[in-house]
Amino acid sequence: MGNQIREQFEKRSQRETVRLNKYLSESGICSRREADRLIGEGKVTVDGKKAERGMQILPDQKVCVDGKPVKPETKMVVLAVNKPVGIVCTEEKKEPNNIIRFLDYPTRITYVGRLDKDSEGLLLMTNNGDIINKMMRAGNCHEKEYIVKINQPVTDDFLRKMSQGVQILDTVTRLCKTEKIGKDTFRIILTQGLNRQIRRMCEACGCKVIKLKRIRIMNIHLGNLKPGEYRPLTDSELNGLYRMIAHSSNTTVIGKGEKKNRRKK
Repeated sequence: MGNQIREQFEKRSQRETVRLNKYLSESGICSRREADRLIGEGKVTVDGKKAERGMQILPDQKVCVDGKPVKPETKMVVLAVNKPVGIVCTEEKKEPNNIIRFLDYPTRITYVGRLDKDSEGLLLMTNNGDIINKMMRAGNCHEKEYIVKINQPVTDDFLRKMSQGVQILDTVTRLCKTEKIGKDTFRIILTQGLNRQIRRMCEACGCKVIKLKRIRIMNIHLGNLKPGEYRPLTDSELNGLYRMIAHSSNTTVIGKGEKKNRRKK
């Protein structure tokens, strides 16, 4: 079976035109949403002129972000990274411990979703903007698995509360799977990614996270990668990923039951 994600990525160079935000995402700069923000802030130029949202780009046009030329890569990169504690998922150059500087990868890539500074484990990084969009839309309900250690014993009542939904950030978290794997350690599988979600959920249930490690994103497992190490995804992993995101939306969607989970202030 051919690698369909890679084939689609490499065929894009044959298109006559491409939308600017897609062009930027395929250059590994950022997601399409972030690209629209950069365009709106006037940080993007095309042939020396300020870019506009929605404009189409020809292959021979010069596109710059903050004055630096960008060009979509012709070879797709998707890496599995074991992010250490202390490294920040940001492209902000003022942050000395940002993930881009830490990896220092020769091809321009960006992260798929975030892990907060105090968390560790699996992080995907790529120059394929379509993967970023389809994997990270919460309504697509793609699974992410974590191992969490807390500051008190894990009880059945705690697991029940976590799995049935916790009120944080003016909403109720989506139903999830939990499992006790040690006296003070549990496994949790989420299908959404609210800001510091697991930490906030635990705090709402009366405890504090001591250690948080992501071990899986969809069909991609952390495996035996050591902190700071990375590896390219295998063809088998990419093909599995393709099947899982083939019918995922690039736009904002609300997952099944999402409206019912929301509560007013």
